[in-house]
Amino acid sequence: MDQTKLKFTDHLEELRKRIIITGVTFILFFILGFVFVQDIYQFLVKDLSGKLALLGPGDIIWIYMVIAGVTAIACTIPVAAYQIWRFVKPALTHSEQKISLAFIPGLFFLFLFGIAFGYFILFPIVLSFLTGLIGDQFATFFTAEKYFKFMLNLTLPFGFLFEMPAVVMFLTKLGIINPLKLVKARKISYFVLVIVSVFITPPDFISDVLVIIPLLLLYELSITLSKVVFRKKLKSNAQDLSNFEQI
Repeated sequence: MDQTKLKFTDHLEELRKRIIITGVTFILFFILGFVFVQDIYQFLVKDLSGKLALLGPGDIIWIYMVIAGVTAIACTIPVAAYQIWRFVKPALTHSEQKISLAFIPGLFFLFLFGIAFGYFILFPIVLSFLTGLIGDQFATFFTAEKYFKFMLNLTLPFGFLFEMPAVVMFLTKLGIINPLKLVKARKISYFVLVIVSVFITPPDFISDVLVIIPLLLLYELSITLSKVVFRKKLKSNAQDLSNFEQI
């Protein structure tokens, strides 16, 4: 009983250590992001024809903190993933340790790719469409808070959603899921992705469609990649069985 309590305490201490390392890393990157926040801000608004308006003195602090926070999240992802890997490492086999560690860089780059897709492709299309609806009927007046909230809603979720192929490949590699399960769950998954797209987009049909299509394509890509990984795993298992029978 005492040994069980001791092991549980050790696990809690190890978890605490990993959380602290991740938290300190996030804070350091947050500070670094705040140092360069004005440069990042100028990059994000460089395509605007006019300046954004502030409705109060506290708005700029909120905006700078959001920019620094998103920067910190992006930079902390590989560190957080590595800390999770270190925590679960003792429970994994040697093969599972190598597989899971190899996926960490992919998570980081897919997050950045998702952010880039949302900012460089989706955000300009949706913004252009909505401002086109305004036309000459209304005076266009963008506040900094509204503008950046709108931008975050269309970019940040894609950073996490673009992790889907890597996560699916990883779980397929470990044998937790397979392509058949993904195909059977296609209708439910489509429904969930549609709900997600409705929540993260402005309330208009075009924006919903522009977000839904990439998400559905991501799911189909995940199925395809899962099939590739699953076939390789079956071939590897067949080769291992053949070698075992020859002994």
